[in-house]
Amino acid sequence: MKLALLITIIVALEGCKMLGINYERPAVAVPPQYMEAAAENAQSEIPNQWWTLYQDEALNALVEKALSNNTNVQLAVARIEEADARMREVGAALLPSVDLGSAAARSRVTEAGSFPTFGSNPRNNYNFALNSSIELDFWGKLSRAKEAARADYLSTQFAKETVMWSLSSLVADNYLNIRSMDTQLALTKDNLKISEESLALTKRRLEGGVVSSLDVYQAQLVHDNLLSQAQEFIRQRALSEHQLAVLTGELDLKVTQSDLLALPIPPSPPAGLPSSLMESRPDVRQAEQAMVAANANIGVAKAALYPSISLTGSLGGESLELGDILKSAARIWSLGVSLNLPIFNSGKLDARVDQASAKQKQALANYQGAIQTAFREVNDALVNVRQYKAQEAIAQSKQETAKKMLEVAQNRYK
Repeated sequence: MKLALLITIIVALEGCKMLGINYERPAVAVPPQYMEAAAENAQSEIPNQWWTLYQDEALNALVEKALSNNTNVQLAVARIEEADARMREVGAALLPSVDLGSAAARSRVTEAGSFPTFGSNPRNNYNFALNSSIELDFWGKLSRAKEAARADYLSTQFAKETVMWSLSSLVADNYLNIRSMDTQLALTKDNLKISEESLALTKRRLEGGVVSSLDVYQAQLVHDNLLSQAQEFIRQRALSEHQLAVLTGELDLKVTQSDLLALPIPPSPPAGLPSSLMESRPDVRQAEQAMVAANANIGVAKAALYPSISLTGSLGGESLELGDILKSAARIWSLGVSLNLPIFNSGKLDARVDQASAKQKQALANYQGAIQTAFREVNDALVNVRQYKAQEAIAQSKQETAKKMLEVAQNRYK
């Protein structure tokens, strides 16, 4: 009765104190809005599969192929599976374990000893028992470990999203670069034809004494520069195609030639608010979950300084005859409490608390850095969109001017 009362009290007191600090998202100082944001940016919401806005089936197929075959995605998926198994393993520690043990033996004792033998000799012995044990989570060590394992699992989920997000961007960048090289190469070839005609005309005018050899050299230089540009476009296209082959896992990939100008211009994305970075960016959320895990591990380390208490019990049967092992007279059972209290460990456990605290500080710094990086990248994207639009307007003006110059030059040489 006393033992049963003691066990009842112990179970009632379980979980009375959770060591460590419950996680709260730290405040990170960010401006109320992006300094490069403008009202005209927010034209429409952008879908998660943003590359579909280009309405290019080849691009869509390449992205899907990369998301399925890329080794970085496969690695991220395997890490999720590992973290999931780890989370289930840690969670199982909160539940009792039950094992079945059984044994059968035949033995003979000496009859020439100091004590007489009773019963048959040799004799059989049969026994079986269900053994159960559970560690009581007095100080929250197991709960904190489960919290950390869950955060690690979520971190791997967000890591996969980050990989997929970066991968789709790389595929789109390289594909659009290939189309850009195709477009520029086509324009360069057209300019080469004009340059060849201009060079031939200049040579004829030199023979007629109308121009000097300097004009011929200048026309030849323009022609050679165009040839050099064409070779550079071919080189850059090949490099982007090789990169796409690796990203998609198809090493013999060939991208057909097409025109960049045929693609529709997607709408400008809304900048959003800096405060939304914590929810919208998977890399930021990954860093936050790493911080949650580090925070929980402090509680695990602190709980190791306190005694651990476990309940053990067994129920089974033991008899000399196999047929009697299930009878009530053969029943055996036990119930107990075990306590393990660390007394002297040369500061090892305190050092583990310090290690956990230091890792939490590292995770906090990494989280703050992730937010700052995300803030910078959004500002960079906003200024790029604005300046590229300005460059586009200037390029169109230059193109019109070049056409007029070409017309004037052609009229001069006629």
